[in-house]
Formats: sequence, structure tokens, C-alpha cells
Amino acid sequence: MSEPTAPAGDKEPGQQGRRLFGLRWGRLEEPLGFIKVLQWLFAIFAFGSCGSFSGETGATVKCNDDLKEMTAISVQFGYPFRLSRIPFEMPVCEGNATKRTLHLMGDFSAPSEFFVTLGVFSFLYSMAALVIYLRFHSLYTENKRLPFADFCVSVSFTFFWLVAAAAWGKGLSDVKGATRPSSLIAAMSVCHLKQAVCNAGATPAMGLANISVLFGFINFILWAGNCWFVFKETSWHAQATNKENSAEQGAIDKQ
Repeated sequence: MSEPTAPAGDKEPGQQGRRLFGLRWGRLEEPLGFIKVLQWLFAIFAFGSCGSFSGETGATVKCNDDLKEMTAISVQFGYPFRLSRIPFEMPVCEGNATKRTLHLMGDFSAPSEFFVTLGVFSFLYSMAALVIYLRFHSLYTENKRLPFADFCVSVSFTFFWLVAAAAWGKGLSDVKGATRPSSLIAAMSVCHLKQAVCNAGATPAMGLANISVLFGFINFILWAGNCWFVFKETSWHAQATNKENSAEQGAIDKQ
């Protein structure tokens, strides 16, 4: 009595033994499966570190009039970095004057929102592609359109990650300049008079924002590497391999 044969696309017996919830988890050990897991993971890191960032800058104002105490100014900011909408009150040293409401300078929502949006779409696509790869791996060998579509999407994400990481890196540099305590002091007219002494407050901690830019470039590298592994599943690579084999066989026949 002959043994039952494995269905098409399930030729690896080790992978069959590791099937759970309809997915063949053994394919995660293959480059194409493993890199998709990294893409899914680092996409979370990228949009999470940028979207959850919040910082604080500040300054102190001390009027020369001994009757007034030193005023501490604290301004909180964060994603999506529309700094021009963040108000703070500027103290005054004249007795009859009232406090003025100022705003931080700049709107850097475009690069930050593009970065976060790209991260969310990368997360969703990587998760969907990973499920298809683990559950319907036979489509990669039977359907020539699926690897081709995956390759085109991977190339697009590679380009967009490079643009997003570079744009957000430049935007973050501008955010740092606009939120420095010295920039806060320069925006307050009371600090330009001899009636008050202004000092810098706490410098914003931008570590999480810096890490988000790093994650952006890591995602670019991951998607660029993924292009090669997806390309090997397309008919283009198969045709190129067949041509090389034919050329080698022809050279052997001539000898």
C-alpha cells in the first residue's frame, strides 16, 4: 500500500509538522518569510516611536523689579508637530500690562504624518503578505502574477521609506531648532529689554524621535533586501536562470 503524497506546495515534511492554525510556521526560517517578520516588527517601531513622541521645552523670566517673582515657562509639544498651534504665555514686567499669548514657530506635520502613515501601511501589508506566504505558499509557484505584484509593491515601499526617512530626518532637525530654549527666548520681546533677565530652561529630550528616524532607514534597508528575495520568486528570475542554464549547456555541447 503506497504512502499518501503531500499536496502541491507542501513538499517539505518538516514544514508540515509545524503547521498550526492553518499556517506553516517553518517557512519563517526561509529568507522571504523571516524578512517579512522583520518588516512587520520594525514598521511598528517606526510609527510607534514617532507617533507617541512628546517633549517639553522652557525658559525662565526674572523681572528686575524685586516685587515680581521669577516666572517659569513650560511648553509641551509632540506629534504631529504643528508647533504654530501650541501657545504659551509671555510674562511682562510692566505693572499695568497683561500677559501676551505667543506660539511656537513652524508646522512640521507633513513629514511626520507621512512617516507614520507609511509605517502603518507597511505594517498592514507585511502582515497580510506574511499570512499569504505561510498559508498559501503554493500561489507563489503556481500564480505568476502574485510574486510580480509583491515585487512591485516592495519596490514602491523601498522608495517611499527612503523618502520618508530623509524627509522626517530633515523635519526633526527643524523641530529641534524651533523648540530649543534659546528659540523660545528669542521669540519673547520681554527678553530683549533691560527690564528682565531670561534664562534657558530644560532642553527637550529628543532620543525617541532620533530613534524613529533610525527605524525609518532600517525599514528602507529591509524592504530593499526584500526586493531581491521576492524577485527570485518571479518569472523574470526563472527566465534568466533558464537562459544561463541553456548557455552553459550549449557551451558544454560544443566541447
